Amino acid sequence: MALTAGPADDICSARGCEADARWAVVWSNPALPTRREKTWLACDEHRDYLHSYLAYRSFPVRDVPFEDVRASESH
Repeated sequence: MALTAGPADDICSARGCEADARWAVVWSNPALPTRREKTWLACDEHRDYLHSYLAYRSFPVRDVPFEDVRASESH
């Protein structure tokens, strides 16, 4: 499963999914010196899959309710 859409669209990042985002899957690649966080969006159905995909690769990953992300962007 590849990624499509995402934060700019407020829909799930899983390929082919057009569901509204309910979760932000926030992650970073520890091999990169910048440690910049990236965000994938997930619906309830794909949240575990996207989280597991990153965790399997030993990337630091956390799930945040999408409502919290949107609220922090508006401040």
